Amino acid sequence: MTTHDTHDGPQSRAWPRQLRLPGQAAAPEGPIDMQTMYLMHHGFRRDLDAFAAAVRATPADDRRAWRALADRWELFAAVLHKHHTAEDEHIWPALTALGAPEDVAVLEAMEAEHGEIDPLLDSCAAGLRRLAERTDEDARAALVVRVCAARESLRRHLAHEETEAIAIVQRLVTVERWHELEAEIEKGGSLTEVARIVPWIGQGVPREALDRVFASAPALLKVIWLVTHRRFARREARTFRHA
Repeated sequence: MTTHDTHDGPQSRAWPRQLRLPGQAAAPEGPIDMQTMYLMHHGFRRDLDAFAAAVRATPADDRRAWRALADRWELFAAVLHKHHTAEDEHIWPALTALGAPEDVAVLEAMEAEHGEIDPLLDSCAAGLRRLAERTDEDARAALVVRVCAARESLRRHLAHEETEAIAIVQRLVTVERWHELEAEIEKGGSLTEVARIVPWIGQGVPREALDRVFASAPALLKVIWLVTHRRFARREARTFRHA
């Protein structure tokens, strides 16, 4: 089993400073820089907060607004699905092969929680599509409940992951193995997909954290951000205008 010394010393002092973002439950110390994971989690929390506010405030007869919200939900759901698939197919199996029984129990809980979240997300998508097609006050009231349930379920899951699962990553995985896992996950990705996700990731991230992220990011990602983020922010303002 591969482990890392958690005591203060030359090794731990060389570990990266972990990113802390609003809403984040924890940032376990260790050799792996988990900033991409925390940026994704920030985006998921941000989106569900925005959707929860929007479905409460958007008039049931504003079908243009509901169509925009339904389209925006598709982006959120697609990013979250890819994130969870990467964990279930790459990260959790890699950790399970190295972990003790108590570690495996946490990882199995991670996958089970994904299974609980997915039906909630599907029901939200169905509610948004219904309101995009016709005025339905009962559907809007039901959607308020569904989105809040999805938000609370995902919040609990992300907090569990940040406090326990990521601590297992930091204890069991080497930097080299983590880079291999990232390469496996990114295999087959397109530039179009990257251009779609970069402004989504950066939206609402505090300026200091964003500067830190881009200080070490590849030049291409910086260019994509500069080209796309203002247009994305304007679209967000229109989509969530009732929130």
